[in-house]
Amino acid sequence: MAGPRMTLPTQLVLRALMENPDQEMYGLEICAAAGLPSGTIHPLLARLERVGWLRSRWEDIDPAQEGRPRRRYYGLDPNSLAPIRAALTRVEASQAALTRLRPGLAGGAR
Repeated sequence: MAGPRMTLPTQLVLRALMENPDQEMYGLEICAAAGLPSGTIHPLLARLERVGWLRSRWEDIDPAQEGRPRRRYYGLDPNSLAPIRAALTRVEASQAALTRLRPGLAGGAR
């Protein structure tokens, strides 16, 4: 299963979801956990769903009765856990290699 580009926002979203891989989260929960705005999160969630790493569903409520819009919940596809772990490990290894080669890059300006 081919994965998405591992941009920083992608990594943050995946790390947030991997904290509790069996738990579903709705968009604003993911925003808070990843520290990213919804305008960044929602297109990213759609991409992760297209590559098969996420599943989503709309909650079954009456918005008028609940006094809020329905939430779309996202959860990791169980078959995606190993590829996600592998992708995050590759990113960490790349970042560690960059740090060894150019210490100022990883730690910010000196």
